Amino acid sequence: MPNTVPSYFHLHLISDATGETLTTMAKAAAVQYAQVRPIEHVHPLVRTEKQLARVLKEVEQAPGIVLYTVVKKELIDEIERRCRDLKVPSLHVLEPIMKVFESYLGAPQTPIVAGQHMLDADYFGRIDALNFAMAHDDGQLPQDLNRADIIILGISRTSKTPTSIYLAQRGYKTANLPLVPGIEPPAALSQPHTAFVVGLVASPERIAEIRRNRVHLIGDRNLDDYVDRSQIAEEVQYSRRLCARHGWPIIDVTRRSVEETAATIIRLLHDRREGASDAEQQETSDG
Repeated sequence: MPNTVPSYFHLHLISDATGETLTTMAKAAAVQYAQVRPIEHVHPLVRTEKQLARVLKEVEQAPGIVLYTVVKKELIDEIERRCRDLKVPSLHVLEPIMKVFESYLGAPQTPIVAGQHMLDADYFGRIDALNFAMAHDDGQLPQDLNRADIIILGISRTSKTPTSIYLAQRGYKTANLPLVPGIEPPAALSQPHTAFVVGLVASPERIAEIRRNRVHLIGDRNLDDYVDRSQIAEEVQYSRRLCARHGWPIIDVTRRSVEETAATIIRLLHDRREGASDAEQQETSDG
């Protein structure tokens, strides 16, 4: 590596599956080096020697860091050999994790190409949850709230839809409902149901900025109230009061990514379920 920090570097991601896992892990590492821009070369579905040869030719033409998730030993050996010849660093990113599993479980791995994408019950559960989220977006609440795992409430531009979609990809059936001052949410929300309800809020400044961009995109200049900061502040306070009245938790998404918001919702949901389970066990014990 040169003594001076480069402005960019080539990052080759080789996978025998879709490459999603590898891309996520690589981004998590690359973002720690904000002063250097990665040029990603994603090589998915590399499963034969011929396919790998084409990929390694690209590595030779644009040398850089090589990260890979491949399970066939002959392909792994070829990646390592060629990278040594080219004097570029390479890493099988799942190997350290698999070694921990093997050490703890006392059993060797059984390599399965694209094993994380097998069409099992969890996979179809995620597809079902995604269909549910799309069908119950932006106020299209289910007739039976017990079908939903999570219901997200919030005023316009609080990331309800992307959060719902992300949660659905994790297997949670999620509906979302816009809150509008002066319009009470459906009465069914106040009745007994099993869905976990959570409210999203953000700072008026952040919401105003997003709404202004939205107005600019749709070309409508007659939405002054929609982007007025004081009006937005009243909407936020309405959301907070409504959630407080019903005991629904509130998450401020001003400085949170969709992934962070979803992770917080999942944690709150699990805390609620564990609390309910503990209460049920205590009731059984008392009985």
